[in-house]
Amino acid sequence: MKITTIGIDLAKEVFQIHGVDEYGKAVLRKQLRRGQMAEFFANLGPCLIGLEACGSSHHWARKLGEFGHTVKLMSPQFVKPYVKTNKHDMADAEAICEAVTRPNMRFVPIKTVEQQAILSVHRARRGFVKAKLLSKSDTRSTL
Repeated sequence: MKITTIGIDLAKEVFQIHGVDEYGKAVLRKQLRRGQMAEFFANLGPCLIGLEACGSSHHWARKLGEFGHTVKLMSPQFVKPYVKTNKHDMADAEAICEAVTRPNMRFVPIKTVEQQAILSVHRARRGFVKAKLLSKSDTRSTL
Protein backbone atom coordinates (compact mmCIF):
# COMPACT_ATOMS: atom_id res chain seq x y z
CA MET A 1 0.00 0.00 0.00
CA LYS A 2 1.93 3.01 -1.28
CA ILE A 3 0.01 6.25 -1.01
CA THR A 4 0.72 8.49 -4.00
CA THR A 5 -1.89 11.26 -3.62
CA ILE A 6 -3.59 12.79 -0.60
CA GLY A 7 -6.41 15.30 -0.31
CA ILE A 8 -6.76 17.22 2.95
CA ASP A 9 -9.86 19.09 4.05
CA LEU A 10 -8.60 21.67 6.53
CA ALA A 11 -10.71 22.76 9.48
CA LYS A 12 -10.10 24.47 12.79
CA GLU A 13 -9.23 21.42 14.84
CA VAL A 14 -9.99 18.13 13.02
CA PHE A 15 -8.66 17.54 9.49
CA GLN A 16 -10.00 14.90 7.11
CA ILE A 17 -7.41 12.97 5.06
CA HIS A 18 -8.17 10.96 1.90
CA GLY A 19 -5.34 9.03 0.21
CA VAL A 20 -5.17 6.93 -2.94
CA ASP A 21 -2.58 4.60 -4.44
CA GLU A 22 -1.12 4.73 -7.97
CA TYR A 23 -4.26 3.03 -9.35
CA GLY A 24 -6.61 5.60 -7.81
CA LYS A 25 -7.94 3.17 -5.21
CA ALA A 26 -8.74 4.73 -1.82
CA VAL A 27 -6.32 3.31 0.75
CA LEU A 28 -6.51 5.97 3.47
CA ARG A 29 -9.46 7.70 5.09
CA LYS A 30 -8.53 9.27 8.37
CA GLN A 31 -9.27 12.14 10.71
CA LEU A 32 -6.33 13.91 12.31
CA ARG A 33 -6.29 16.54 15.00
CA ARG A 34 -4.13 19.61 14.47
CA GLY A 35 -1.42 18.30 16.80
CA GLN A 36 -1.16 14.99 14.91
CA MET A 37 -0.66 16.44 11.42
CA ALA A 38 3.09 17.09 11.50
CA GLU A 39 3.96 13.71 13.01
CA PHE A 40 1.72 11.79 10.56
CA PHE A 41 3.17 13.44 7.45
CA ALA A 42 6.76 13.33 8.72
CA ASN A 43 6.46 9.53 8.90
CA LEU A 44 4.79 9.22 5.49
CA GLY A 45 6.76 8.73 2.28
CA PRO A 46 6.83 11.62 -0.22
CA CYS A 47 3.56 12.04 -2.11
CA LEU A 48 1.38 14.63 -3.85
CA ILE A 49 -0.84 16.55 -1.42
CA GLY A 50 -3.77 18.74 -2.43
CA LEU A 51 -5.31 21.48 -0.29
CA GLU A 52 -8.00 24.09 -0.87
CA ALA A 53 -6.42 27.54 -0.75
CA CYS A 54 -7.17 29.53 2.41
CA GLY A 55 -5.16 31.40 5.01
CA SER A 56 -4.00 28.33 6.93
CA SER A 57 -3.37 26.23 3.81
CA HIS A 58 -0.22 28.24 3.03
CA HIS A 59 1.16 27.40 6.48
CA TRP A 60 0.42 23.70 6.00
CA ALA A 61 1.82 23.73 2.47
CA ARG A 62 5.12 25.13 3.73
CA LYS A 63 5.19 22.66 6.65
CA LEU A 64 4.36 19.58 4.55
CA GLY A 65 6.84 20.68 1.87
CA GLU A 66 9.58 20.53 4.50
CA PHE A 67 8.85 16.80 4.87
CA GLY A 68 9.53 16.20 1.16
CA HIS A 69 5.94 16.17 -0.07
CA THR A 70 4.76 17.98 -3.22
CA VAL A 71 1.97 20.30 -2.10
CA LYS A 72 -0.47 22.02 -4.45
CA LEU A 73 -3.13 24.55 -3.49
CA MET A 74 -6.35 24.94 -5.46
CA SER A 75 -9.09 27.52 -5.33
CA PRO A 76 -12.23 26.06 -3.67
CA GLN A 77 -14.34 27.02 -6.69
CA PHE A 78 -12.30 24.63 -8.86
CA VAL A 79 -12.63 21.75 -6.38
CA LYS A 80 -16.41 22.05 -5.97
CA PRO A 81 -17.30 20.20 -9.23
CA TYR A 82 -15.48 17.10 -7.95
CA VAL A 83 -17.65 16.72 -4.81
CA LYS A 84 -19.78 13.63 -5.48
CA THR A 85 -22.26 13.75 -2.58
CA ASN A 86 -23.51 16.19 -0.02
CA LYS A 87 -20.95 18.58 1.35
CA HIS A 88 -19.15 17.11 4.35
CA ASP A 89 -15.49 16.84 5.31
CA MET A 90 -14.89 13.31 3.99
CA ALA A 91 -16.46 14.11 0.59
CA ASP A 92 -14.46 17.35 0.41
CA ALA A 93 -11.16 15.55 1.11
CA GLU A 94 -11.97 12.99 -1.59
CA ALA A 95 -12.84 15.76 -4.07
CA ILE A 96 -9.57 17.58 -3.29
CA CYS A 97 -7.65 14.34 -3.84
CA GLU A 98 -9.39 13.88 -7.20
CA ALA A 99 -8.97 17.50 -8.32
CA VAL A 100 -5.23 17.73 -7.56
CA THR A 101 -4.48 14.98 -10.11
CA ARG A 102 -6.28 16.69 -12.99
CA PRO A 103 -3.87 17.86 -15.72
CA ASN A 104 -5.76 21.09 -16.48
CA MET A 105 -6.23 22.17 -12.85
CA ARG A 106 -5.07 25.68 -11.99
CA PHE A 107 -3.04 25.98 -8.82
CA VAL A 108 -2.43 28.80 -6.36
CA PRO A 109 1.22 29.64 -5.59
CA ILE A 110 2.26 28.98 -2.00
CA LYS A 111 2.89 32.25 -0.18
CA THR A 112 5.71 32.91 2.26
CA VAL A 113 5.03 34.22 5.77
CA GLU A 114 6.13 37.70 4.62
CA GLN A 115 3.75 37.66 1.64
CA GLN A 116 0.86 36.68 3.88
CA ALA A 117 1.75 39.45 6.34
CA ILE A 118 1.72 42.09 3.60
CA LEU A 119 -1.62 40.78 2.30
CA SER A 120 -3.15 41.07 5.76
CA VAL A 121 -1.96 44.69 6.00
CA HIS A 122 -3.53 45.44 2.62
CA ARG A 123 -6.83 43.80 3.65
CA ALA A 124 -6.92 45.77 6.90
CA ARG A 125 -6.23 49.01 5.03
CA ARG A 126 -8.94 48.23 2.49
CA GLY A 127 -11.38 47.68 5.38
CA PHE A 128 -10.48 51.03 6.94
CA VAL A 129 -10.89 52.84 3.61
CA LYS A 130 -14.26 51.18 3.04
CA ALA A 131 -15.42 52.07 6.56
CA LYS A 132 -14.33 55.67 6.08
CA LEU A 133 -16.18 55.92 2.75
CA LEU A 134 -19.32 54.47 4.34
CA SER A 135 -19.14 56.90 7.26
CA LYS A 136 -18.78 59.83 4.83
CA SER A 137 -21.85 58.72 2.87
CA ASP A 138 -23.84 58.42 6.12
CA THR A 139 -22.99 62.00 7.13
CA ARG A 140 -24.01 63.33 3.71
CA SER A 141 -27.42 61.69 3.86
CA THR A 142 -28.19 63.30 7.25
CA LEU A 143 -27.39 66.82 6.03
